[in-house]
Amino acid sequence: MSQPTIPIDDAALVRARTAVGDFELTVCSDGTYLLDGGAMFGVVPKTMWQRRVAADAENRIVLGLNSVVVRTGRHTVLIETGIGNKLSPKMQQIFQNQALLPASLAAAGTSPDEVDIVVNTHLHFDHCGWNTTLHPDGSVTPTFPNARYFAHAGEVAHGHLQLDRDRVSYLSPNYDPLIASGQMTLLDDAGIRANPSLCPGISVELFPGHTAQMMGIHIGPPSPTESRPAAASAHPHACYIGDLIPTSHHLDPTWVMGYDLDPLRCIEERKRFYSRAIPEQWLVLFPHDHPTPMACVALSDKGKPVVAAKK
Repeated sequence: MSQPTIPIDDAALVRARTAVGDFELTVCSDGTYLLDGGAMFGVVPKTMWQRRVAADAENRIVLGLNSVVVRTGRHTVLIETGIGNKLSPKMQQIFQNQALLPASLAAAGTSPDEVDIVVNTHLHFDHCGWNTTLHPDGSVTPTFPNARYFAHAGEVAHGHLQLDRDRVSYLSPNYDPLIASGQMTLLDDAGIRANPSLCPGISVELFPGHTAQMMGIHIGPPSPTESRPAAASAHPHACYIGDLIPTSHHLDPTWVMGYDLDPLRCIEERKRFYSRAIPEQWLVLFPHDHPTPMACVALSDKGKPVVAAKK
């Protein structure tokens, strides 16, 4: 079985840096992993998707595990925590993941102790694995001891059902210990609609389809009265869109995944997202695009969403 070769240096560990208002954003990485290309592109024929991304002899493609550190001046926020170190040997052999997030955070100058907010868009194992750390004695402890964690209550309830369709995606040690200790706050639809803000400048919005309660994370200055002018700001607004748009190769509204629980809803949610993200020139943060972890989106001459040319 072939394995991807990823150099373990700062360029591999810290994927990108930018500014949104006066917030500092750093894209860190838990490394890469392998998934079946057909599953990643659903009903899109391989003759089409392989023009965008290469597959190996076993039809696997390399995907990134992007986490984003947001320094707001008041808080250090971490969005997503990768696969972590709790996969079984069999699962590690399948996915070939490297568990690099602790090294990536160190390369970015971020200590786990200083992270005070952790947000999971949903609770699939490749998005919340380093919420907790597995130790040699079998114990599991919070990776970010001083953080308040946020996830959707519906994700926990769905994971506990252990349905045949997606039970492999939910590993309870990634979240149940945090719920039991009170360190994880569980959000619900009504609460999100009433108050989507987690802290000044960080808010959540429901984008269902991949899972029923998947959230996007909005990043932007909270208000003119609360934020300082940022002359060097690269972007006015950013959104970590989760698996609604896993990579820049999935920008076409109909290029949804076999993993999506409701692919038709994904198509409509992408269109709804683009109705604001494109005209307002949002920076889009992709969870699984290793070479292109973030980009603005524009419409092509044919009216298709594409990565916008850099200005």
